[in-house]
Amino acid sequence: MRTRSRLTRLRQIMAAEGITALWVRQEENRRYLSGFTGDSGQLLITPAACYLLTDGRFTEQARQEAPDFQVVDLGNNPWEQLGATLAAAGITRLHFEAEHLTYATYTEFLEQARDWLRPVELAPSRGLVERLRQVKDDAELELLQRAIDLADAGFSHLLRHLRPGITEKDLALELEYFLGKEGASGPSFTTIIAAGPRAALPHGVASRHPLQPGDLVVMDFGAVYGGYHSDLTRTVALAPVAPEWRQVYNVVLEAQGRAIAALRSGMEGRQVDAVAREHIAAAGYGPYFSHSLGHGVGLAIHEGPTLSSRSEVKLTPGMVVTVEPGIYLPGRGGIRIEDVVLVLEDGARVLSHAPRDFIEL
Repeated sequence: MRTRSRLTRLRQIMAAEGITALWVRQEENRRYLSGFTGDSGQLLITPAACYLLTDGRFTEQARQEAPDFQVVDLGNNPWEQLGATLAAAGITRLHFEAEHLTYATYTEFLEQARDWLRPVELAPSRGLVERLRQVKDDAELELLQRAIDLADAGFSHLLRHLRPGITEKDLALELEYFLGKEGASGPSFTTIIAAGPRAALPHGVASRHPLQPGDLVVMDFGAVYGGYHSDLTRTVALAPVAPEWRQVYNVVLEAQGRAIAALRSGMEGRQVDAVAREHIAAAGYGPYFSHSLGHGVGLAIHEGPTLSSRSEVKLTPGMVVTVEPGIYLPGRGGIRIEDVVLVLEDGARVLSHAPRDFIEL
């Protein structure tokens, strides 16, 4: 099973870093390692054993979905059961996910340790499972492609409903209803539909603003399929559009095309970001590209690696990232074009196929 190979690779990382027990609470990491899709649970991973601790609502589901794990019912006193499991496994030093354990849970652990968890020392770890999740296996790529295909179909559906007078919110609701009927388990994030001056807001979630002739309409959305997310942005215009916007659109499209053409294994995220950013700056719009070029997608809508001016992560085959340059002119409007791209040894393959030509309706 896929989870077995993931556990093997995780244990190799743990051994290299001197970690003998890892406490996994983050939802996507838990699902990635175990296959368990319930919304409550935690994992304990050691070199010789793995445990999935959850409550009575999910124990049977956990046994079905995570056959490689010993399922532990947390019962009426979760801290007592956690302590008993740690003791049975001989764990005296427990590494936790520093990015995901809240301060409240951390302090509660220390308080409970006096009664149930002695003698266990907590130690932070960072990004162990996320490091594995950055490179997708074949099964993950298949689920990602299904989610991406849904988003492509969603864009075609939106084009049939874009017209003056319809509100951004109505478009978002129409889209999400369509995606659900087509098989999505939900949207990847709160749908962004921003028209007219609101298109200058990179994260302008859909409002009651009605579309008007001459508006640019930025649509950024995605679908979840099998737990995996897609992310697509297209910008279209309602006629008659000012001629300047076609030129701005071409700058963004060229920036994206150059970045995708340059992207390959061995590059750092900041190098890819620079390709698009330098083209936009040379066209005179540098100050109006206000966010990073892209991010990884998978079980989470935003995950590693990032394509930003600060990212030193080296890209490797199997990584999946967005490439989404944009130009936003305050008070006037904006344009963003985004596709999901798979990193290859000698290049990249665009996984989304919605048309990128300038569309004026």
